[in-house]
Amino acid sequence: MPLQFLLAVLVALPGAYLGAASYLGLPHPEFAPPLAALIYGLAIIGAAFVLAWAAEAAQVDISSGLALAVLALLAVLPEYAVDFVFSFQAGQLYEETGACLPGPEGASPCSLALANMTGANRVLVGIGWPLVVLVATFAVLRTRRAGGHDSASTHAGCVQLPRKMAPEVVFLGLATLYSLTLPLRHTLTLLDAAVLVSIFVAYAWRLAQAPADPPELIGTSAWVGSSDTAPRRWTVGGMFAFAALVILATAEHFAEGLVTTGRELGVNQFILVQWVAPLASESPELIVACLYAWRLKAADSLGTLLSSKVNQWTLLVGTIPIVFALAGSTTDGLPLDEQQRYELLLTAAQSLFAVSLLVTLALTVWGAVALFVLFMVQFVSSLTLPPATDRIIVVVMSVLYGLLAVGLFLRHRRELARLTRDGLVTSFGELEEADERQGG
Repeated sequence: MPLQFLLAVLVALPGAYLGAASYLGLPHPEFAPPLAALIYGLAIIGAAFVLAWAAEAAQVDISSGLALAVLALLAVLPEYAVDFVFSFQAGQLYEETGACLPGPEGASPCSLALANMTGANRVLVGIGWPLVVLVATFAVLRTRRAGGHDSASTHAGCVQLPRKMAPEVVFLGLATLYSLTLPLRHTLTLLDAAVLVSIFVAYAWRLAQAPADPPELIGTSAWVGSSDTAPRRWTVGGMFAFAALVILATAEHFAEGLVTTGRELGVNQFILVQWVAPLASESPELIVACLYAWRLKAADSLGTLLSSKVNQWTLLVGTIPIVFALAGSTTDGLPLDEQQRYELLLTAAQSLFAVSLLVTLALTVWGAVALFVLFMVQFVSSLTLPPATDRIIVVVMSVLYGLLAVGLFLRHRRELARLTRDGLVTSFGELEEADERQGG
């Protein structure tokens, strides 16, 4: 058994035990919020390594796209945990009062659930995607200094996706087009849930059609992948289950530790939920993405974040009104206040621009810089400007995202047509042949 695997498990166990003991009411030591956040954060890092190795080894038996989708689903479990807590609280409040009233700290659970979701989506694209390009560039420069070469997907200042990853971009585009209607609503309904969950199911079915490719495995993933079929599948399943349980046991406590620390420093609750908690809950997938990029697997790195974005923009958003309905024993939709409609508008507009950048299946350094700079503008404005002024910035930024996206779609309209065809109907055999010709 590789030493690095044992270290990852050992790092994850303390936080996993503390989290599980807290949920089960077992005796456990209490730590100050900063120290607790550190322990839970280390557990998430250990689980992220285990997830990455399991996803690589799983590609022996299933397609890389489906393996990355499973990885993404497990990696966003912290986001589900945090959002479900707020959605459940919102449903209970709605059942008691018939409304989603602000709490003692000035924000209602309805607002907090959507604040966490929109913040997580924007962090993923505005920080995660540029981070992949940055890490991949450093990895290429390191490899070149050592006398090596770029990989097919990893270059200095550019991440190139293979055509077989077209479904990820196309289904993100479909979810984004539907999400543009959400800011026009006053509730997030079960009908929205049905549409968004259906898009996710279609996405997973499309990826399941891809054949398994012989992966290039090293280290722990090679140790797992080289074993016999039955032991390998049990081991991969066990690794996925272990990482998922660790993340579920620690994610909410990790976010709470950060939020409590911020509250003690006098930071607004809405800001904490929208930005601090998502930075914590997105950490597993960001760590996994950086691991892939550093190993010159930038396509898998960006593919993981793409799958996470599809997952969050379909399944996560779709299940929020379901949890709200179950908790509130109602078929009414989750109320959307004015601020949340603005947040949904900006998040959908950013997603549209992100899709337009990937029409050519390449994320360049300029695209990454644009994503990061535009994200930082609205991030800083949300922290420093009065709400009325910030909403003007949100509208301006949304229009700018939309104009940039339309311009890129028109400029690359031929590539857009091919991308749509590849993502929806072209067989994976044809896509892989095209990738091999391009690589050759």
